[in-house]
Amino acid sequence: MTRLLTPQKLAPPSHRPRRDRRAAEPAARTRQVAARLAEAARRPADQVLADLRSTPGGLSHGMALGRLARDGGNVIAPEPAARWYARLGRAFGNPFVLVLAVLVTVMYAQWLRVADEEPFDPKIAILGAMVLISVGLRCRQERRAGGSAAALRALVTTTTTVQRLAGHGRLPTTLEIPMDGVVRGDLVKLAAGDLVPADLRLLTAKDLMVSQAALTGESLPVAKADTRLLDDGRRETRDPVEADNLALTGTSVTSGTATGVVVATGAHTYFGSMATALTGERPETGFDIGVKKVSLLLIRFMLVMVPVVFLVNGLTKGDWAEAFTFAVAVAVGLTPEMLPMVVTTNLARGAVAMARRKVVVKRLNAIQDLGAMDVLCTDKTGTLTEDRIVLDRYLDVHGEADGEVLEYAYLNSHFQTGLRNLLDRAVVDRMHEAEEVVVDARFTLVDEVPFDFARRRMSVVLRRNDPSGPAGEHIMVTKGAVEEVLALCDRAADGGRRTELTDALRRRALATAQEHNRQGLRVLAVAMRTLPAERDTYRVADEDELTLIGFLAFLEPPKRDAAQALRALSDSGIAVKVVTGDNERVAARVCAEVGIDAGTAVTGAEIERLDDAELLELARTTTLFAKTGPAQKARIVRALKADGHTVGFLGDGINDAAALRDADVGISVDTAVDIARESADVILLDKDLTVLEQGVRRGRLTFGNTIKYLKMTASSNFGNVFSVLVASAFIPFQPMLAIQLLVQNLLYDISQLATPWDRMDRDYLRTPRTWDARGIGRFMLVLGPTSSLFDLTTFLLMWHVFRADSEAHQALFQSGWFVEGLLTQTLVVHMLRTRRVPFLQSRATLPVAVMTVLIMSVGLYLPFSPLAGALGMQALPMSYFPWLIATLAAYCLLTQGVKSWYVRRFHDWL
Repeated sequence: MTRLLTPQKLAPPSHRPRRDRRAAEPAARTRQVAARLAEAARRPADQVLADLRSTPGGLSHGMALGRLARDGGNVIAPEPAARWYARLGRAFGNPFVLVLAVLVTVMYAQWLRVADEEPFDPKIAILGAMVLISVGLRCRQERRAGGSAAALRALVTTTTTVQRLAGHGRLPTTLEIPMDGVVRGDLVKLAAGDLVPADLRLLTAKDLMVSQAALTGESLPVAKADTRLLDDGRRETRDPVEADNLALTGTSVTSGTATGVVVATGAHTYFGSMATALTGERPETGFDIGVKKVSLLLIRFMLVMVPVVFLVNGLTKGDWAEAFTFAVAVAVGLTPEMLPMVVTTNLARGAVAMARRKVVVKRLNAIQDLGAMDVLCTDKTGTLTEDRIVLDRYLDVHGEADGEVLEYAYLNSHFQTGLRNLLDRAVVDRMHEAEEVVVDARFTLVDEVPFDFARRRMSVVLRRNDPSGPAGEHIMVTKGAVEEVLALCDRAADGGRRTELTDALRRRALATAQEHNRQGLRVLAVAMRTLPAERDTYRVADEDELTLIGFLAFLEPPKRDAAQALRALSDSGIAVKVVTGDNERVAARVCAEVGIDAGTAVTGAEIERLDDAELLELARTTTLFAKTGPAQKARIVRALKADGHTVGFLGDGINDAAALRDADVGISVDTAVDIARESADVILLDKDLTVLEQGVRRGRLTFGNTIKYLKMTASSNFGNVFSVLVASAFIPFQPMLAIQLLVQNLLYDISQLATPWDRMDRDYLRTPRTWDARGIGRFMLVLGPTSSLFDLTTFLLMWHVFRADSEAHQALFQSGWFVEGLLTQTLVVHMLRTRRVPFLQSRATLPVAVMTVLIMSVGLYLPFSPLAGALGMQALPMSYFPWLIATLAAYCLLTQGVKSWYVRRFHDWL
């Protein structure tokens, strides 16, 4: 038979014949990979190891490094840094920049037709400079943003456990290595909570349950083969997903343990073979959709106004060529070409600033989603409570202190090899180191039945090492949720005796557990049984006919600053809902201690009986969801989203992964299990709601500065175009030359480069913020004509006071309007950037103030500069400037009045 698993056959594409490298059909590639995996599933384990040139102890470190250098890292569909030409193409692909590029191309083509007769048109150079500035700044910021995002992602690494041969004695050693360092032939050890790092042929497995939702969409985990079934009695299948002895990349372990050998990594895995379908561009977020809607709004407005300006100028002046040039300048004036750069800069600065506050952003656009969040679903442990648990009491069935309960609980927690949680640590910490040494000497671990979320318990099976003790017996010690463990018990320890667990005693035991639940303690049951030492492997079915030993009561102290952080989130317009797998009574007690009015708790069992519409109604009014599983948590998130909320989910466990993916913004912590970190958009380096609240405020600041630029630019540009339209209808010459309009727009754009460095008012940061294209249009239509009013007064001033009422004096007229228009346009930034009284109640940051003074100074200087002649300007008389000061003062006062009316009328500003 052809050996499909020889090292030559498993080599990456760069070592295969060219025809394999050219495989274009993703489906064909997937079939090829599936065939190789199916062959690995059919072969005996020792043959697979031999084919991969590996050993039962794993690879040597040198062999692993050699394979890593030859085959490359274990990365699926890596996203390399964008090439400079790709960034350039994206920058030119922006609709606003595209409009400018088309206009400059048309103007340049027009000039080429008369190049022998006419000098080079400086308007082309100015327009080209605007395009280059916008494109260049965006490319630079995008490159810096990409570098920042990569550096931030590097702070959060996903690791996996491998076994390799180390030392001269080639002894098997367990190592924790980054997931991208796994190579073919590595032995990988899996436990609950792990992501499967590569395609594995399982060698050993114990009660292994794997979630394959990423590959199949099936939410329920599937069982993988027990050790005895890996090479005997296995099902033949051509589908690697259905193979009992394969664990594939992209899946995750929900319970159990296993060891497997890596047969494929990176792009050569089953998941990687579907990379073209499973990777690529993310679906559009609310942020992307908002930017697109606003862009289309402004472009539609431009498509209406520019033809009108062209027709009015052509009909009134009779010079259609000049009218076209002027219309082009107006189109440029209406184009917020700096928007891509402002957005990119805002997001990049936001990500870096949030990293300083211990918030790592994996997806830049998640910053805006964080700022828009109005509902936060969070777990309880480590968020509302301290990330530790204290074993407070160990009790018998009557509620009396009993040291035997602690002894059995310690055996269970000490000898388990699976995912050790805070409860196990609390039990172990209660014992002294000397007692640990004694226990290790007296007992040996035989087997264990690992914890899973369905059973809510785990068991260890031990053998006594004491020769004087009972021979031929194994001891099973089970620890878990009270209801689940109690249902398996038929006897109980009562006063040092083992007695039948009667209904009365069962009720008494249950009452003891419930009494401590009501006191805010988490209660677990401890049970045991003795078994004949006839075998070394045990299963879930062996957890039966147990003897109840007693109960453990754990204290989960609330965080001292949790109540304050929750008040801060509430003040920020964020409703906090607690979604936990814990007992509803324990969770309700914690909620009360941190100031949350939990109301009536809803359990996972109740959620299961509801359809989606009923759950939506219930989610509106429910604050505490208890005893919820992974699917129920995800349903709660989807119901809240369907109700129009922007939902964040904060979780760190295996059972949080589905909800993290479904939330608008998934939030996890750097200490979370692998699958939770991979599913999240935002990683908190400190599991603290105070840190999250700071991140929310930064997200709103980032969004606020973006929307500020849009509203200020749109309203200002609309006002200018409205003024041009009115003046063109009544003045026998152009109210402003096209080159002057272009220079004015260029200077204003430069003044806006400081916008990402501005601050927002505190009251703005208290409310979730989302995109509103209609609000931007309304803002533009109200504030734009306000600036036009003072343009018209300047027209009258120049016409009647300074007698610039003919073509012979048009340079004076145009210079006067240029200066007034630029100064009002630049100064009004300070009026519009806040709903408060500017300069007195709210001040811009130093970069914004400096840029304002700089651009206003340049505008005042141009009519007196050597460039005045080239720009069609002339020096203004000194008597003009008192009028200018009065105009600016009146403009600021009127704008403040209009702003006050607008806020009262629409209850909104930015």
